Amino acid sequence: MEELKHLGSPIEFWEYFYEISKIPRCSGNEGKIREYINNEAKRYGFETEIDDVKNLLVKIPSKKDDSITVVLQSHMDIVCEKNKESHHDFSRDPLELESIELGDEKWITAKGTTLGADNGVGIAYQLAIMQLISSKKLNLDTINLKLLFTVDEEMGLKGASQLNREFAKGDFLINLDSEDDKTFTVGCAGGIQFRTKFKIYSQPIDDKNLIPIKIQIKGLLGGHSGVDIDKGRGHSVKFISQILWNVNKEFEIHISSIDGGNLSNAIPRESQAILFIHKAKKEDLFEFVNHHYREIKKLYNGIEPNINLVIEKLDKIDHFTIMAKKFQDTILNLFYVMPTGPLYFHPKIKGLVHTSMNFATIKTREQVIKTRISIRSISNYDKEILHDKILTLMNLANVEYQNYKYVKYPSWPPKFDSKLNTIARQVYKDLFDEEVEIQAIHAGLECAYFSDYFPEMEVMSFGPDIKGGHSPDERLRVKSVSKIWNILITLLKKLD
Repeated sequence: MEELKHLGSPIEFWEYFYEISKIPRCSGNEGKIREYINNEAKRYGFETEIDDVKNLLVKIPSKKDDSITVVLQSHMDIVCEKNKESHHDFSRDPLELESIELGDEKWITAKGTTLGADNGVGIAYQLAIMQLISSKKLNLDTINLKLLFTVDEEMGLKGASQLNREFAKGDFLINLDSEDDKTFTVGCAGGIQFRTKFKIYSQPIDDKNLIPIKIQIKGLLGGHSGVDIDKGRGHSVKFISQILWNVNKEFEIHISSIDGGNLSNAIPRESQAILFIHKAKKEDLFEFVNHHYREIKKLYNGIEPNINLVIEKLDKIDHFTIMAKKFQDTILNLFYVMPTGPLYFHPKIKGLVHTSMNFATIKTREQVIKTRISIRSISNYDKEILHDKILTLMNLANVEYQNYKYVKYPSWPPKFDSKLNTIARQVYKDLFDEEVEIQAIHAGLECAYFSDYFPEMEVMSFGPDIKGGHSPDERLRVKSVSKIWNILITLLKKLD
């Protein structure tokens, strides 16, 4: 890009951002970008280390004794998404960067693909710091500086979760993977995801007067079960469980299957059930179900504009079996009372969900019902308590079940009065004459692992404005780059 010199300061950032855009670095394929960073560090005379999972550490030691240690961290991988018409090959092709004007703002984007600003901006900041320290244009001699580059952040935080812990050890750690330049992130939720198998007790259909009915809930907005859980959106698994429980109380029905949701970290948008009922009760059932649908629709008016319920009679019944009555009653009771959504909010951060649960999926397969549950909490203690309560609920239901495929990740509890937080807020106020927003988020971040490894270490995340992340619409606001640079360098100089 010939116009790099017109993008503002630091020019070293833009030169590196352009260079690394030429290097393939999809998740799981970070070898070339790691080699590039490693070679640059050695060219500047800095020591490097690579751990067993291929995280990279660059050490820039202080020139005085008893210096504090500051870790600057980013991740090397990017999400590789492209438009349908794009012929881009992420394994070899450089990204095609271009600048665009939106209103009175200049943005950098890539033609038809993700830009890789998540987290290429962090890498570019770190490389620029290396170059400027080496050329003596930047003096950070009073701190031990560690530049940490992790792998596979976009694949379940793998690099952070399997890190050589000494790589992240320091007094302060600054993560450069945030996407709003008016916000400092100081905490995040941890989580537990697990799957459960419930053994189905079934029986054949032996009454010719029974007819099959399918009930579908669809058209919901869905969203991320962490950052969108506070939006009050509809939950299709909750709705189908609620409707079935009420139908089971009112009618003599025989359930064949319940299905809904697809991913542990997504609010389910669609669910369905197939049940059998005496043909003489068909119209009563339809009216009863539609009554509950109207009540749900009324409750979510203005929130779920496209919610839709479809109830219909099916023609073929040959391959269906039905649940035994006792099992049916028990499983519907359990699913009906299963919590989902925000359970309570943080007492100090307005609007932040403290603890939540997503009853994410139900799948009926041969002789088993499989479910996925995702628990999140800003407190590691509270997430374990909620997990134990769910198991207690299953035990009280007296059903045969097996839990498996556990995934656990730690929370990052906010430290509102930390030295890092206090100094960073003052730096922002001094530079821009306004208060910065301090936030924690209800989703998992790499910082949670670093904080978990070293609880006394103070951790913060910030970064420039990035919009459309993880999509070909990803773009980086140009002016925001210099803003974050000024914050970062000023903060580093004041931390000693």
